[in-house]
Amino acid sequence: MLYKLRYLVLLSIFIQGCVSASASSLTPTASPVPPIPTATLTPIQPSVPDEATATPALIPPQPISRVFIVTFDGLRPDAIEAAEMENVIALMQTGAYTMRAQTVVPSITLPAHASLVTGTCPAKHIARWNEYVPQNGYALGTDIFDLTHAVGLRTALVVGKEKLRHITEPGSTDFFGFVDNTDEEFDETTIESMTIEQIRAGFGLLMVHFPDGDVAGHQYDWMSKQQLGAFHKKDESLGLFLRVMKDSGFYDGTLIIVTSDHGGHNSDHGLNIPEDMTIPWVVSGPQIVPGELQTQVYIYDTAPTVAFALGLPIQADWDGAPVYEAFGLPVDPLRQGGCPGVTPR
Repeated sequence: MLYKLRYLVLLSIFIQGCVSASASSLTPTASPVPPIPTATLTPIQPSVPDEATATPALIPPQPISRVFIVTFDGLRPDAIEAAEMENVIALMQTGAYTMRAQTVVPSITLPAHASLVTGTCPAKHIARWNEYVPQNGYALGTDIFDLTHAVGLRTALVVGKEKLRHITEPGSTDFFGFVDNTDEEFDETTIESMTIEQIRAGFGLLMVHFPDGDVAGHQYDWMSKQQLGAFHKKDESLGLFLRVMKDSGFYDGTLIIVTSDHGGHNSDHGLNIPEDMTIPWVVSGPQIVPGELQTQVYIYDTAPTVAFALGLPIQADWDGAPVYEAFGLPVDPLRQGGCPGVTPR
């Protein structure tokens, strides 16, 4: 009897152990669960700015799709108000500007325009002559037409003097048109008609040169009634171009730069004096912060500014730099002074 009792106790213990082992094998061992941060348990409410309190920083800046450059040959800054150039003044009011920008030495048309598009001093681009001389070739260096054309944007150059063909190679302009092969005649094969055609065709970079003020200055003197009248008339042409841009759907997204190649005194120019060297420089359009610029601007800053606006590479050998202040950005701390012989005013 004692033997049977011991047997039953052992059998009971054995059966309980088997049941426990079976249950353990059927239940997976769970890994410890880390505590959930309290913050994740609180629903995140989207922030919707109220129109009354929204700031411009919340709105992406309008992209710059194209650049329109206008040069008034021989335009001194003081002629803008004297000639009642209402369209230039309107661009000044909506854009950034300086009335003390500097051109290059010599302060004459071809070298100055070459510096404008190449971003370099005459010593680098070597276009120091001032007539149309085909065998002389073209200004050296990578210019803004080269860069714009290389990325597939349409380029056009409309000028009043054939000698400006030297500022960039023919392969970098989809259109080149000029009015006169001299500096002495007024022509009515209008720059206006060619420019309107190019605006309507669409463009990435369009540059227009008005020769009339320079021609009148040589004939009647700088700041004469005749010269101021010529500037006033071409300012009206600028207004026409802007209206055509709006009608064609090309105004929005266009950066507009208005400047000059040189000033003048008496009936001439070319000297390193304030009357000849000081020029206006105006930029208006997307991303531009309105106001008078404190940066000393040089004519060869135009090409880097265009490149910056279009997202094109700034060239290491350029003497100029983007006018960052116009875009509300800090001035380049490495910015250098002017070309040899050019004194900031």
